[in-house]
Amino acid sequence: MQERTKNDKVLLLDTNHEILEKRLTEAGFSCDYFAKLDRDGLGSIIGNYSGIILRSRFRLDKALLEKAGNLSFIGRVGAGMEGIDVAYAAEKGIWCFNAPEGNRNAVGEHAMGMLLAIMNRLLIVDEQVRKGIWLREENRGMELEGKTVALIGYGNTGGAFARKLSGFDCSVIAYDKYKNGFSDDYVEEAQMERIFDEADILSLHIPLTEETTYLVRASYLQKFRKNLILINTSRGTCVHTADLVTAIEEGKVIGAALDVLEYESQSFENLHNTQLPDAFKYLTSSQKVILSPHIAGWTHESRLKLAKTIVDKVVSNFIPPAN
Repeated sequence: MQERTKNDKVLLLDTNHEILEKRLTEAGFSCDYFAKLDRDGLGSIIGNYSGIILRSRFRLDKALLEKAGNLSFIGRVGAGMEGIDVAYAAEKGIWCFNAPEGNRNAVGEHAMGMLLAIMNRLLIVDEQVRKGIWLREENRGMELEGKTVALIGYGNTGGAFARKLSGFDCSVIAYDKYKNGFSDDYVEEAQMERIFDEADILSLHIPLTEETTYLVRASYLQKFRKNLILINTSRGTCVHTADLVTAIEEGKVIGAALDVLEYESQSFENLHNTQLPDAFKYLTSSQKVILSPHIAGWTHESRLKLAKTIVDKVVSNFIPPAN
Protein backbone atom coordinates (compact mmCIF):
# COMPACT_ATOMS: atom_id res chain seq x y z
CA MET A 1 0.00 0.00 0.00
CA GLN A 2 1.19 3.50 -0.82
CA GLU A 3 0.64 6.51 1.43
CA ARG A 4 -0.05 9.49 -0.77
CA THR A 5 1.64 12.73 0.15
CA LYS A 6 -0.24 15.10 -2.19
CA ASN A 7 -3.90 15.19 -1.14
CA ASP A 8 -6.86 12.94 -0.59
CA LYS A 9 -9.29 14.46 -3.09
CA VAL A 10 -11.02 12.20 -5.60
CA LEU A 11 -12.98 13.52 -8.58
CA LEU A 12 -15.94 11.39 -9.60
CA LEU A 13 -16.61 12.01 -13.28
CA ASP A 14 -19.74 9.85 -13.59
CA THR A 15 -22.57 8.69 -11.41
CA ASN A 16 -22.04 5.22 -9.96
CA HIS A 17 -23.47 3.04 -7.25
CA GLU A 18 -23.57 5.05 -4.01
CA ILE A 19 -21.37 2.49 -2.27
CA LEU A 20 -18.37 3.78 -4.21
CA GLU A 21 -18.43 7.27 -2.73
CA LYS A 22 -19.52 5.95 0.67
CA ARG A 23 -16.59 3.57 0.99
CA LEU A 24 -14.07 6.04 -0.39
CA THR A 25 -15.24 8.59 2.17
CA GLU A 26 -15.03 6.01 4.94
CA ALA A 27 -11.46 5.27 3.85
CA GLY A 28 -10.52 8.94 4.29
CA PHE A 29 -10.94 10.31 0.79
CA SER A 30 -12.82 13.50 -0.04
CA CYS A 31 -15.02 13.10 -3.15
CA ASP A 32 -16.37 15.69 -5.57
CA TYR A 33 -18.84 15.30 -8.42
CA PHE A 34 -19.88 18.06 -10.81
CA ALA A 35 -22.85 17.14 -12.98
CA LYS A 36 -22.34 19.97 -15.51
CA LEU A 37 -18.58 19.65 -15.84
CA ASP A 38 -17.30 19.89 -19.43
CA ARG A 39 -13.87 19.13 -20.84
CA ASP A 40 -12.56 22.69 -20.38
CA GLY A 41 -13.81 22.73 -16.83
CA LEU A 42 -12.18 19.37 -16.14
CA GLY A 43 -8.89 20.69 -17.48
CA SER A 44 -9.04 23.65 -15.11
CA ILE A 45 -9.57 21.55 -11.96
CA ILE A 46 -7.91 18.23 -12.68
CA GLY A 47 -4.69 19.37 -11.02
CA ASN A 48 -6.47 19.58 -7.68
CA TYR A 49 -7.09 15.85 -7.41
CA SER A 50 -5.06 12.82 -6.48
CA GLY A 51 -7.63 10.40 -7.87
CA ILE A 52 -10.19 10.20 -10.66
CA ILE A 53 -13.01 7.66 -10.97
CA LEU A 54 -14.84 7.50 -14.31
CA ARG A 55 -16.88 5.36 -16.64
CA SER A 56 -16.93 6.92 -20.12
CA ARG A 57 -17.96 10.55 -19.72
CA PHE A 58 -14.53 11.91 -20.65
CA ARG A 59 -11.52 10.70 -22.56
CA LEU A 60 -8.46 11.10 -20.36
CA ASP A 61 -5.91 11.77 -23.07
CA LYS A 62 -2.41 13.19 -22.81
CA ALA A 63 -3.64 16.77 -23.06
CA LEU A 64 -5.73 16.39 -19.92
CA LEU A 65 -3.26 14.23 -18.02
CA GLU A 66 -0.53 16.81 -18.57
CA LYS A 67 -2.56 19.12 -16.35
CA ALA A 68 -2.99 16.49 -13.63
CA GLY A 69 0.07 17.33 -11.58
CA ASN A 70 -1.20 15.72 -8.38
CA LEU A 71 -2.86 12.65 -9.83
CA SER A 72 -1.93 9.31 -8.27
CA PHE A 73 -4.59 6.99 -9.69
CA ILE A 74 -7.39 6.61 -12.21
CA GLY A 75 -10.18 4.10 -11.67
CA ARG A 76 -12.32 2.98 -14.62
CA VAL A 77 -15.67 1.57 -13.52
CA GLY A 78 -15.72 -0.91 -16.37
CA ALA A 79 -13.36 -3.14 -18.30
CA GLY A 80 -12.08 -1.29 -21.38
CA MET A 81 -9.27 1.22 -20.95
CA GLU A 82 -9.20 2.68 -24.48
CA GLY A 83 -10.57 5.99 -23.16
CA ILE A 84 -7.46 6.54 -21.02
CA ASP A 85 -3.93 7.19 -22.25
CA VAL A 86 -2.59 4.42 -20.04
CA ALA A 87 0.93 4.61 -21.46
CA TYR A 88 1.28 8.31 -20.69
CA ALA A 89 -0.30 7.80 -17.27
CA ALA A 90 2.35 5.18 -16.53
CA GLU A 91 5.07 7.64 -17.56
CA LYS A 92 3.68 10.06 -15.00
CA GLY A 93 3.50 7.41 -12.29
CA ILE A 94 -0.30 7.35 -12.30
CA TRP A 95 -1.78 3.99 -11.41
CA CYS A 96 -4.69 2.86 -13.58
CA PHE A 97 -7.32 0.42 -12.34
CA ASN A 98 -10.26 -1.14 -14.14
CA ALA A 99 -12.96 -3.54 -13.01
CA PRO A 100 -13.49 -6.39 -15.48
CA GLU A 101 -14.31 -8.69 -12.57
CA GLY A 102 -17.35 -6.56 -11.79
CA ASN A 103 -19.37 -7.17 -14.94
CA ARG A 104 -17.96 -10.39 -16.34
CA ASN A 105 -20.90 -12.50 -15.17
CA ALA A 106 -23.37 -10.02 -16.66
CA VAL A 107 -21.58 -10.13 -20.01
CA GLY A 108 -21.46 -13.92 -19.96
CA GLU A 109 -25.19 -14.16 -19.26
CA HIS A 110 -26.04 -11.56 -21.91
CA ALA A 111 -23.99 -13.34 -24.56
CA MET A 112 -25.74 -16.58 -23.61
CA GLY A 113 -29.14 -14.97 -23.90
CA MET A 114 -28.41 -13.39 -27.27
CA LEU A 115 -27.08 -16.66 -28.64
CA LEU A 116 -30.12 -18.67 -27.56
CA ALA A 117 -32.44 -15.98 -28.86
CA ILE A 118 -30.90 -15.97 -32.31
CA MET A 119 -30.58 -19.76 -32.57
CA ASN A 120 -34.22 -20.21 -31.61
CA ARG A 121 -35.54 -17.21 -33.58
CA LEU A 122 -37.15 -15.87 -30.42
CA LEU A 123 -37.43 -12.23 -31.47
CA ILE A 124 -38.91 -13.24 -34.81
CA VAL A 125 -41.53 -15.60 -33.43
CA ASP A 126 -42.45 -13.26 -30.58
CA GLU A 127 -43.31 -10.53 -33.09
CA GLN A 128 -45.20 -13.00 -35.27
CA VAL A 129 -47.33 -14.44 -32.48
CA ARG A 130 -48.22 -10.94 -31.26
CA LYS A 131 -49.58 -10.33 -34.76
CA GLY A 132 -51.57 -13.56 -34.73
CA ILE A 133 -49.10 -15.39 -37.00
CA TRP A 134 -48.49 -19.02 -35.99
CA LEU A 135 -45.63 -20.53 -38.01
CA ARG A 136 -43.91 -23.62 -36.67
CA GLU A 137 -42.04 -25.35 -39.49
CA GLU A 138 -40.72 -22.01 -40.76
CA ASN A 139 -39.27 -21.28 -37.31
CA ARG A 140 -37.38 -24.45 -36.48
CA GLY A 141 -34.45 -23.50 -34.30
CA MET A 142 -30.95 -24.86 -33.77
CA GLU A 143 -29.51 -26.57 -30.71
CA LEU A 144 -26.19 -25.82 -29.05
CA GLU A 145 -25.57 -29.47 -28.34
CA GLY A 146 -22.76 -30.76 -30.54
CA LYS A 147 -21.77 -27.32 -31.78
CA THR A 148 -18.31 -25.79 -31.37
CA VAL A 149 -18.21 -22.36 -29.75
CA ALA A 150 -14.93 -20.51 -30.33
CA LEU A 151 -13.90 -17.66 -28.07
CA ILE A 152 -11.40 -15.03 -29.12
CA GLY A 153 -9.86 -13.84 -25.88
CA TYR A 154 -10.05 -15.78 -22.65
CA GLY A 155 -10.06 -13.24 -19.88
CA ASN A 156 -12.84 -12.28 -17.50
CA THR A 157 -15.78 -12.23 -19.92
CA GLY A 158 -14.52 -15.11 -22.05
CA GLY A 159 -14.18 -17.23 -18.95
CA ALA A 160 -17.65 -16.24 -17.72
CA PHE A 161 -19.24 -17.13 -21.07
CA ALA A 162 -17.44 -20.47 -21.14
CA ARG A 163 -18.88 -21.33 -17.73
CA LYS A 164 -22.38 -20.49 -18.95
CA LEU A 165 -21.89 -22.78 -21.95
CA SER A 166 -20.71 -25.71 -19.85
CA GLY A 167 -24.18 -27.20 -19.39
CA PHE A 168 -25.10 -27.25 -23.07
CA ASP A 169 -23.03 -30.26 -24.19
CA CYS A 170 -21.15 -28.20 -26.74
CA SER A 171 -17.42 -27.94 -27.40
CA VAL A 172 -15.84 -24.68 -26.22
CA ILE A 173 -12.42 -23.72 -27.55
CA ALA A 174 -10.55 -20.45 -27.16
CA TYR A 175 -7.63 -18.55 -28.63
CA ASP A 176 -5.83 -15.85 -26.70
CA LYS A 177 -2.74 -14.32 -28.27
CA TYR A 178 -1.36 -13.25 -24.92
CA LYS A 179 -2.05 -16.39 -22.87
CA ASN A 180 -1.16 -20.03 -23.02
CA GLY A 181 -1.77 -23.08 -20.88
CA PHE A 182 -5.23 -21.83 -19.89
CA SER A 183 -7.30 -24.93 -20.66
CA ASP A 184 -9.64 -25.66 -17.77
CA ASP A 185 -12.92 -27.42 -16.97
CA TYR A 186 -14.80 -25.06 -19.28
CA VAL A 187 -12.58 -24.45 -22.29
CA GLU A 188 -9.84 -26.01 -24.38
CA GLU A 189 -7.04 -23.80 -25.59
CA ALA A 190 -6.72 -23.77 -29.38
CA GLN A 191 -4.71 -22.13 -32.11
CA MET A 192 -6.43 -20.05 -34.76
CA GLU A 193 -6.08 -22.79 -37.35
CA ARG A 194 -8.39 -24.96 -35.27
CA ILE A 195 -10.75 -22.06 -34.64
CA PHE A 196 -11.06 -21.48 -38.38
CA ASP A 197 -11.65 -25.18 -39.01
CA GLU A 198 -14.13 -26.08 -36.27
CA ALA A 199 -16.09 -23.02 -35.15
CA ASP A 200 -19.87 -22.97 -35.53
CA ILE A 201 -20.16 -19.93 -33.26
CA LEU A 202 -17.57 -17.19 -32.80
CA SER A 203 -17.66 -14.93 -29.74
CA LEU A 204 -15.36 -11.95 -29.20
CA HIS A 205 -13.95 -11.21 -25.74
CA ILE A 206 -11.13 -8.81 -26.56
CA PRO A 207 -10.17 -5.23 -25.72
CA LEU A 208 -10.09 -2.54 -28.38
CA THR A 209 -6.48 -2.03 -29.49
CA GLU A 210 -4.68 -1.34 -32.75
CA GLU A 211 -4.44 -5.10 -33.20
CA THR A 212 -8.13 -5.79 -32.66
CA THR A 213 -9.59 -2.83 -34.57
CA TYR A 214 -11.47 -4.39 -37.51
CA LEU A 215 -10.14 -7.82 -36.58
CA VAL A 216 -13.32 -9.36 -37.97
CA ARG A 217 -13.43 -8.33 -41.59
CA ALA A 218 -13.91 -10.03 -44.95
CA SER A 219 -10.49 -11.70 -45.12
CA TYR A 220 -10.87 -13.00 -41.55
CA LEU A 221 -14.37 -14.38 -42.02
CA GLN A 222 -13.45 -16.18 -45.21
CA LYS A 223 -10.92 -18.27 -43.28
CA PHE A 224 -13.70 -20.10 -41.45
CA ARG A 225 -14.55 -23.45 -43.01
CA LYS A 226 -18.13 -23.43 -41.75
CA ASN A 227 -20.82 -20.79 -41.92
CA LEU A 228 -21.10 -19.34 -38.45
CA ILE A 229 -22.90 -17.22 -35.88
CA LEU A 230 -20.99 -14.16 -34.62
CA ILE A 231 -21.38 -12.73 -31.11
CA ASN A 232 -19.75 -9.42 -30.20
CA THR A 233 -19.95 -8.15 -26.63
CA SER A 234 -16.50 -6.55 -26.68
CA ARG A 235 -16.14 -3.36 -28.74
CA GLY A 236 -17.96 -2.32 -31.87
CA THR A 237 -14.93 -1.47 -33.96
CA CYS A 238 -13.52 -4.96 -33.52
CA VAL A 239 -15.92 -5.80 -36.36
CA HIS A 240 -15.93 -4.15 -39.79
CA THR A 241 -19.67 -3.71 -40.14
CA ALA A 242 -19.82 -3.36 -43.91
CA ASP A 243 -17.85 -6.59 -44.29
CA LEU A 244 -20.14 -8.29 -41.79
CA VAL A 245 -23.17 -7.23 -43.84
CA THR A 246 -21.60 -8.72 -46.96
CA ALA A 247 -20.89 -11.95 -45.09
CA ILE A 248 -24.51 -12.13 -43.92
CA GLU A 249 -25.79 -11.51 -47.45
CA GLU A 250 -23.50 -14.24 -48.79
CA GLY A 251 -24.48 -16.71 -46.05
CA LYS A 252 -21.03 -16.91 -44.48
CA VAL A 253 -22.47 -15.43 -41.28
CA ILE A 254 -25.84 -17.05 -40.64
CA GLY A 255 -26.58 -14.93 -37.58
CA ALA A 256 -25.06 -12.04 -35.65
CA ALA A 257 -25.66 -11.06 -32.03
CA LEU A 258 -24.22 -7.60 -31.46
CA ASP A 259 -24.26 -5.74 -28.16
CA VAL A 260 -21.73 -3.22 -29.46
CA LEU A 261 -21.60 -1.37 -32.75
CA GLU A 262 -18.99 0.38 -34.84
CA TYR A 263 -21.27 3.43 -34.95
CA GLU A 264 -21.86 3.95 -31.24
CA SER A 265 -20.53 7.50 -31.34
CA GLN A 266 -23.42 8.48 -33.62
CA SER A 267 -26.92 9.34 -32.47
CA PHE A 268 -29.48 6.54 -32.72
CA GLU A 269 -32.45 8.70 -31.74
CA ASN A 270 -33.79 8.38 -35.25
CA LEU A 271 -32.92 4.95 -36.60
CA HIS A 272 -34.11 5.91 -40.08
CA ASN A 273 -32.02 9.05 -40.30
CA THR A 274 -30.48 9.17 -43.78
CA GLN A 275 -27.12 10.09 -42.26
CA LEU A 276 -26.76 6.71 -40.59
CA PRO A 277 -24.54 4.26 -42.51
CA ASP A 278 -26.20 1.82 -44.89
CA ALA A 279 -24.54 -1.07 -43.08
CA PHE A 280 -26.24 -0.09 -39.83
CA LYS A 281 -29.59 0.23 -41.56
CA TYR A 282 -29.10 -3.29 -42.89
CA LEU A 283 -28.46 -4.65 -39.40
CA THR A 284 -31.63 -3.06 -38.03
CA SER A 285 -33.75 -4.60 -40.79
CA SER A 286 -32.24 -8.10 -40.88
CA GLN A 287 -33.96 -11.00 -39.12
CA LYS A 288 -30.55 -12.68 -38.92
CA VAL A 289 -29.30 -10.02 -36.50
CA ILE A 290 -30.08 -9.31 -32.86
CA LEU A 291 -28.95 -5.98 -31.38
CA SER A 292 -28.66 -4.46 -27.92
CA PRO A 293 -27.36 -1.00 -26.90
CA HIS A 294 -24.04 -1.89 -25.21
CA ILE A 295 -25.76 -3.26 -22.09
CA ALA A 296 -24.19 -6.71 -21.80
CA GLY A 297 -22.40 -5.67 -18.63
CA TRP A 298 -25.15 -3.29 -17.55
CA THR A 299 -27.17 -5.00 -14.81
CA HIS A 300 -28.35 -3.92 -11.38
CA GLU A 301 -25.97 -6.45 -9.87
CA SER A 302 -22.97 -5.42 -11.97
CA ARG A 303 -23.46 -1.77 -11.01
CA LEU A 304 -22.78 -2.73 -7.42
CA LYS A 305 -20.02 -5.21 -8.27
CA LEU A 306 -18.18 -2.69 -10.47
CA ALA A 307 -18.25 -0.04 -7.76
CA LYS A 308 -17.05 -2.50 -5.12
CA THR A 309 -14.25 -3.75 -7.36
CA ILE A 310 -12.87 -0.29 -8.06
CA VAL A 311 -13.06 0.93 -4.49
CA ASP A 312 -11.40 -2.29 -3.26
CA LYS A 313 -8.50 -1.76 -5.67
CA VAL A 314 -8.10 1.90 -4.74
CA VAL A 315 -8.30 1.35 -1.00
CA SER A 316 -5.98 -1.66 -1.10
CA ASN A 317 -3.29 0.33 -2.94
CA PHE A 318 -3.67 3.86 -1.58
CA ILE A 319 -4.41 5.43 1.75
CA PRO A 320 -4.91 9.15 2.36
CA PRO A 321 -2.03 10.98 4.00
CA ALA A 322 -2.11 11.20 7.77
CA ASN A 323 -3.59 14.39 9.18
